[in-house]
This record gives sequence, C-alpha cells and structure tokens, in this order.
Amino acid sequence: SLPHPPMNRGLRIPKQLLQFSSLLLLVIAIGILLRIINLGSREFWYDEVLSVILSNGQKGNYQTPSDLPVALSNYSAWLSLSPKTGMIGTVINILRGLAGDVHPPLSYLSFYVGTLLFGNGEAVLRGVVVLFSVGAILSAYGLGRTVLGHRGGLVLAALLAVNPFYLSHSLNARMYGSLVLWTVLSAWATLELREWGMKNGKEGSIAKSSPEVIAAPPISRRLQHQLLWSGILIISVTAGLLTQYLFVYWVMTLGIFVLIFDRRRWWQNGLCLGAGVLLWMPWFLWGTRQQLRNRSDVFSQLSQDKVTPLNNLEDVAQTLGTHLLLGDWATSLSTAIATVAGCVAIAVLVACGITLWRKHERSTLGIALVLGIIPLLLALAMDVAGKKLTVGFGWGRSMIFILPGCLLLLAVWLERAADKWRQTAAAILLVLYLSISSADLGTRHRQMFHQIADLIEQEPTTPTLIVMNSNAWGHVLRLAYYIPSNLPVKLLSQKSDRLAPTLEERLASEPTQYQRILWLDSARPVWGRASTPSQREQVQKVLNQRFKLQKTQQLSGTMELDQFTAQLYKTSGS
Repeated sequence: SLPHPPMNRGLRIPKQLLQFSSLLLLVIAIGILLRIINLGSREFWYDEVLSVILSNGQKGNYQTPSDLPVALSNYSAWLSLSPKTGMIGTVINILRGLAGDVHPPLSYLSFYVGTLLFGNGEAVLRGVVVLFSVGAILSAYGLGRTVLGHRGGLVLAALLAVNPFYLSHSLNARMYGSLVLWTVLSAWATLELREWGMKNGKEGSIAKSSPEVIAAPPISRRLQHQLLWSGILIISVTAGLLTQYLFVYWVMTLGIFVLIFDRRRWWQNGLCLGAGVLLWMPWFLWGTRQQLRNRSDVFSQLSQDKVTPLNNLEDVAQTLGTHLLLGDWATSLSTAIATVAGCVAIAVLVACGITLWRKHERSTLGIALVLGIIPLLLALAMDVAGKKLTVGFGWGRSMIFILPGCLLLLAVWLERAADKWRQTAAAILLVLYLSISSADLGTRHRQMFHQIADLIEQEPTTPTLIVMNSNAWGHVLRLAYYIPSNLPVKLLSQKSDRLAPTLEERLASEPTQYQRILWLDSARPVWGRASTPSQREQVQKVLNQRFKLQKTQQLSGTMELDQFTAQLYKTSGS
C-alpha cells in the first residue's frame, strides 16, 4: 500500500507545518492568479491563431495568398464563426478541417465551445486552457496526496502551479495545457485503483481469519469506488489520445506501471486502458489516416538521415531543461543553454533518486520514476530507432506529459528525503519557479501586430498595401486578426524570391491604387527562406521608383517567428 502519514485526531498539528501548508496554498493561488491576469498580455503566436481558424470550422475556406493583392478583411472573416453554419455544421467543418492538421480534435472542439459562448478573443481561448490547467493543479494535489499524503499533495500542486513551462502552456491556446490534466487524472485514477485494491485485499483476508478485525467495506461501496475511478481512467485516456498523438507513450507507461506495481489486478486496469483506446479508435481510423496522407510533409520532417544517438540525447537534455528550468525562455535562448539547463535538471533528478534509494523510499521512488522517466525513455527509443527528433520538437512541448512525473519525483524527495531542509528546499525551488515565470511574463512582450496596426491607423482612410515575404497562414492570419477589418488594407504575400517581381508587376498595372506601402520582412517566413540582401535590395529598388521611405521599425516578440522589419513607404506627393 502507498504510505500515508499517520492520522491522529488527538495529535495537534505543529504551527510550523501549518505555516508551511499555508505557504503552499498561497503559491498555488499565485500560480492561478498569474494565469488569470495574463490571459491577454501577449498576442497570439503563430500556432495559436491556427487554433482560431480551426476551432471556427473555417479552415476549409482558407486560401493561400496568390500574386494578386487581396483585401485583408477577407481573411478576418475566417477568424470568426460563420453565421450561416449551425452547431452541427460547424463541428463537421472542424473535423473536416483537421484532415489537413496534425492533431486530434478534442482541443479544437473545446475552443469551439468557448468561442460559441464568448467570442474568439485571446482571453476566451486561453481561458479555456486555463480552466483545464486549474483542473490539472487540483488533480495534482489528489495525485500527490495518494502517494505522499496531504502535505505532499500540496507540494506537487504548488510545483505544477508555478512551473515556468506549464505556466506558459497554460496561457497558450493549444492542446498542451489540457494534455497535462488528462495525464494527471489518469495517473491519479491508476494509483487510486491500486491503493483501493490493495487495501481491500488486505482487509478482506484479515476479516476471514479474524472476526474481531473490522471487515472490508461493503461491496456496494467498493463497487462504487472502483466504477468511479475506472470511469475517470477510461475518460482521461480517451481524452488524452484525442488531444495529442504522442499521448500513446503515456498510455503505454500506465500499462507498464500496472505490470510493475499492480500485477494481481492487471486485467482490470488493462480493460480500462483498452476501453479508452477503443473509444479513440473511430477517430484514429477515420481522421488519423487522412492526416497522415495530407500532411506527410510535416511528419517526414521529424525523420532525418543524419540524426545520431548523440543528437537524441541532446534532445532529451534540452527537453528536461525546458520542462524543469527554462520554461518559455527556451524559445529565445540558444540550444546550448537549453542543453546545459538539461544537464543540471538531470543531475538534480539523479541526486534525488540516489538519496531516496539510500533512504529506503524505493516504492515511492519507483512510482515517480515510472511516471516521469519511462514515457521519456519510450519516446527516446522510438526516436533512436527511427532516426527522429520528436522528443524535443517544439521546445519539448510534445512531451509535456512527462512533466507531472518529474515534478512528482521532486515532491517525493522533498517529503521523504529532505528532512530538516524540506521547507527551505521547497521554498528555494518555488521562489526560483516564480522568479523565472514572473520575469518571462513581465519582460518578454509580444505586441508586434498591434504595432503594425498602430502604424496603419495613423492614417486610417488611406489605402494601404502590405507587402510581406511570407505566405504562411500563421503570419497572414495574425495580420488579419489584429488589423481592424474596416480599414482599406490589402495584402500582397509572396515568398522572398518572388516578392520583388510580383510587386513590380502589380504596381505597374495599378500605378495609382495605393498611397502607402508597408513592407514586412519576416526573419522566418516558415514556408520559405528568409530574404537575402540581394532580394531586399530588389524590393527597395521597386519601391523607391514611386515611394519614399518614411519609417523603419524593428518588431520582435518571444521567438524568431515574431521578428519583422517594418518599413513604411508613402507616395512622393504625400
């Protein structure tokens, strides 16, 4: 049975421990408050605006910009729900639109519900993820309490609440914040089923041999408990698989956990895991096959012939460094720094494991290692075999389901091995997390497209052409989202090598159409290469024939995708 601290109603709780618990509750409250006050503090990043159009069921209407200027308001219309489509039609369109995506539908359907009720604002879509993250924090308390007791549950919940990586993804209108909820819930349910089964097994056997000992709980109570946690396990497994495909590593981990720690009831847990997978199968058979066919280019990017096992190990180190130390800072730091941070994180985890082993806390150590390290090792093994780099994809966000287990290992060390340094060590770690998170949210701003809109709104009635060296839909849609749709703005969006000749052709055919040109040069066009100095000179030459440069402005956010050079040109007579 999982060890619990002794419960004695006659024992008075020491004042120092009460203060420690109050401090943990305060940290949890701060973590939730940081999420609420930062719902709209940053613009949508590239992938978030894709969530907007996919959850509106409008992805099928999207058209990549051609060599003809198009009114930006046309794209703005695709960022809202269509008034002509009902709920059922929108859901069908969402599922159809996902055929060209690489993720399952559950997160987009949850965003659709939020949009339907409250609109497509930043705070609404991120608010959906924040609700999931609050649920994950509360569930983390339940998971930690099952393993470590009440105080251990608070420690784990506090660590998750202010962990920089999870805090950043709790404010990201994507699927990763909700994925942690399904991870924690499924782990909690598995442990509850194990704990309850062992408890009843012991009490039942004692009751048969000694009538003086209290018998096991009534069958009805046992059945209710088992049905409740079995249902939670089935739902969380299904929801996780419908949220992100790599969650399959987590499902495999739960199966390994059962075989190691709950072999007597392996078939019962196996039925629950199997039921969750079975409920996921309709989407897998219908949607996943279409995604593999339509987005084979994306999936193939993860496989590279030149990937070596050393690259895979670096990938693991960078992922652990991002998860446990850097958080969203990793998006603007070098991979070398992430690797160093990962080595520090690995050293800390190894030290925690060795200390717990020497303290004979091998059961709780084993639980934390299985939940935190096994899914990482499974993914690493698949990457090495397939010469892939999925572990570190997207700064490690695809492996976010390893985070609760890693934090559980830290919580186990704090509760079972830190001894008199428990409160000091916990305070240092929590203050470190809060400092990293606060510095991230307070100093790393993302307001590039608001600045572009401000430039255009200085003369709101002047016809303006935006010229951009990227036709990637994340860039195009962010322009459409943040620039008011009632302004007379058109967009000419081309790859870097085609921008100058296309612009010259359009200005020759429409010499008096535009009084202002706003040239946006993206540092990372996504679907093409960045502009070379020669290509920039060609664009400048075309513009200088009829326009004068009025202003140059560097725009930046929290990652390379946010970097633009904005140059505003006006006609010579303006």
